[in-house]
Parts: sequence; structure tokens; C-alpha cells
Amino acid sequence: MPKINLSTGSVYYSDSGKGMPVVLLHANPGDSKDFEAVIPTLSKGYRVLALDWPGYGQSDMLNQPESANVLLYFKVLREFLEELALPPAFFIGNSIGGNVVARLASEVPEAVRGLVLVAPGGFTPQNFISNTFCKFQGSRFSMSPYRLANFYIKKRSPTTRSILKRAATVQAAPERIALNRAMWRSFGKPENDLRQLAQNIKAPTLLLFGKHDPVIPAKKDGRIAAQSIPSASFVSLPCGHVSFAEVPELFLSEVEPFIKKCSNNQS
Repeated sequence: MPKINLSTGSVYYSDSGKGMPVVLLHANPGDSKDFEAVIPTLSKGYRVLALDWPGYGQSDMLNQPESANVLLYFKVLREFLEELALPPAFFIGNSIGGNVVARLASEVPEAVRGLVLVAPGGFTPQNFISNTFCKFQGSRFSMSPYRLANFYIKKRSPTTRSILKRAATVQAAPERIALNRAMWRSFGKPENDLRQLAQNIKAPTLLLFGKHDPVIPAKKDGRIAAQSIPSASFVSLPCGHVSFAEVPELFLSEVEPFIKKCSNNQS
């Protein structure tokens, strides 16, 4: 995998295909391999770049993983795009990846041609229940990466089995547990809330939520996201939190026509 040096250290990413860039951003925890079921198809028509967030995959661990937050990953994405000098791109972001790229579309609209937000974070109402869960996941009592992934992945596939294996092994290292917990603590803070900021999004947006996702539910958070983003399209798929890994064919049947339509409209 190629790498670039950013303010957080070396950041690795996969790079396949040619054409208009499509950038894939994974969840916390996770890595670029989470998208391995859909990259081959997407790379037939586009240049597909899948990032390993700092502290995950092959990218360098943060110097202070216990202080990581959503805004740091937003900074990393901006540095990544500037370093590669990418033209306006399509972005597919899952969970925190969706949160970060929704923020990018709100604040740097010229960088974004279109968005596919897969169970994005930032649209959950911040109340006693959600804040308590974030505090729990940010504490030493948190569910392990494997237990959490096993909870929110509802359909098994070769890709989800690989995700669960990594969650039980490399993502269970102490420094990665510290990073995971720090990000969860960040999710409960005001800067994670995108409901107002997302109203500035002008890029075409496709919202994909899993009908059976217990962490970011389609009926509640999906509806809020659809109401927050002007003209967003909403689709609910029969899966959990990672539709691109659980039901890749259904995922692609929604995403490929969306990207093609947006590209034709903008050409």
C-alpha cells in the first residue's frame, strides 16, 4: 500500500483503478480492508482510494491515542486530500467516516462531488441515553471491538468474518483500545453533532442505513439525517452497520447508479 506523511505520521491507503476519484472512509474501529468486497467493482470505472485512519490498518498510531477526537480525523482527511492534490471526489464514509466527510461537504464544498453516507455518525440526538452509551464505550468497561462488531454486524459474509477476525486480534491491542475509547468519548461531545452543520451540504447525497443496525438505527437516526441534509436520498438495506461488507451486491446496486447519475449531471 502507498503511504503519505501527514501531521499524525505515515498514513496508508489503497489506490486502484483510474478515473474520477472515489474515497472510502472506514468506521472506528476498522481499516481499508473493510471495503474489500466492493473495491474491485468500483475500481473498474473509478480511481478508488481507501484510507486507513491513523491508528488503524497500517497507518501510524497517534502519539496520544487517548486524546483522539472527530475533529482530528477531519484534519487528517483534509491533509490527505491536499497532499494528493485530488480533484473534487465522491466519498463513501461509514460511521465516523460518514461524519468526517459530511463535515467536509459542509465546510469545503468545492472538494466534494457527491456523498454516500453509510450509517453516518453525528445525527444521533445527544441525550441521556446516547451520552451514557458513549461514556460507557469510552471507559474501561467498554465492549471490546469484537463484541461491538459482532453486535452490529447482522449478516455474515467472507468480508464480515475478516472484519470480526481483525476486531478480535489487531484491533484488540492496548493502544488501539485506547484510541477506540477516545473516539467514543468524542462522539458524545457537541462537536460530533452534525444536525445543524449538515444543512449546508449542497453535494448530492445518498444515505444508506441498515434496517437491523442497533448502533445507528435507520428509523431514528436515518430519518434525522434525511431531514438534516437538503435533497438527500434515503435507502434502508436488510443488514446491520456495514452494508458494503454484509450485502455488497445490494450496496453496489444503489451506489453505482447514484455515482453515475451524479457524474452525468455534473459533466
